[in-house]
Amino acid sequence: MDTILANMTVSVTELKRNFAGILKQAEDSPVAVLNHNRPEAYLLSAAQYERLLAHLDDLEDAKLVRERGEGPFVEVNLDEL
Repeated sequence: MDTILANMTVSVTELKRNFAGILKQAEDSPVAVLNHNRPEAYLLSAAQYERLLAHLDDLEDAKLVRERGEGPFVEVNLDEL
């Protein structure tokens, strides 16, 4: 059995019939789109998608900080800049 990672689900047919209504009902939560009772896709609001991308960027930045935290470091004299 497939795990559904959303509190709201709709069928592909229902999504085609009532796209705007489903978006309104979902508010800012993800919607699992089911095809033959299996999750086929997830529908996200634009705001939620943008937050997700920002979070991924933050995670990538944190990874770089950890990787570069051990050096090597370059000594710099501010007067030489």
